[in-house]
Amino acid sequence: MSTYDITVLKQFRFDRVLNEDPVTHALTLLGSLPVHSTSEHVQAIVRIEKTALTADYAAELLPGLLKDSKLIEGTDIYTWLFGWLYSSVDRPDVKINIVHPATEVHVRKYSRQEVAIVHETPALFERVVRPYISAFPLSRTQWVENILNGTSEADKVLFRDPSPDSGYVLLPDMKWDLTTLSSLYLVAISLNRSIRSLRDLNKTHLDMLRCIRRQAARVVKERWGLDQGSLRMFIHYQPSYYHFHVHVVNANYQGLPGMSAGQAHLLDDIISLIECDPDEGLSILQRMTLTYTLGEQHGLYEPMKAAQGELGYY
Repeated sequence: MSTYDITVLKQFRFDRVLNEDPVTHALTLLGSLPVHSTSEHVQAIVRIEKTALTADYAAELLPGLLKDSKLIEGTDIYTWLFGWLYSSVDRPDVKINIVHPATEVHVRKYSRQEVAIVHETPALFERVVRPYISAFPLSRTQWVENILNGTSEADKVLFRDPSPDSGYVLLPDMKWDLTTLSSLYLVAISLNRSIRSLRDLNKTHLDMLRCIRRQAARVVKERWGLDQGSLRMFIHYQPSYYHFHVHVVNANYQGLPGMSAGQAHLLDDIISLIECDPDEGLSILQRMTLTYTLGEQHGLYEPMKAAQGELGYY
């Protein structure tokens, strides 16, 4: 794995802004960074997000940590100001995520885009979506394999079930700063490579799904003191990568686009749906029509939009 220290980051050559997100206070930039140990630059995506303030510093925030302020406006009992804090190694100002080298697929994924609601029938899944998923090269999820086989992030794994069919690893998601409990974000990644998305789930996977629910709750209780009901666990469809995984997020963490209707399916609901399945035949997730949002830069956007007219919904 390449080392991205301050010397490397300062060599970033800016091209353009891909996305500006006022909700998460993040800016996503397209540019280039040098290849490891060379002067050659290749395309890179850098997402810079302001870190959250934590209650750990509440008592000292104004009397000790505030460096300067500037009045914006005031009226009656209400006042608005800009403020600047002293720098501290314990309180980083921003979290930086890097994709390098970045492909055009990555550029489309991280670009701001309009979305559309589409309906995916089982027939459309077989005709359009399954071939799209199958066409992805294994190299696109090599980083997942590195986590599963322990060659990367082994020290961050919180729980591992080694079963090849129903096992998984639970670890912090790259979205989390590993510090702010109110924005806790973990991910459980299946060891079963045949489960590409929730469309593949059936009754044989219930033990894995229930175990993820149970162990995630246990881990966050033991490590961070979060009680039962403190977690929002969900599955994306379409996911950002086609290797089955479950998102585990602090239930009080609000505003993330990935938690919205049209993308996130609660793990509890998925378990309940599968429990209603007959013991034989296709699962309900293989038989039902799924409705979700697609960004205009997504590889499925054009074929799925074109296919909507044949459904006769509107």
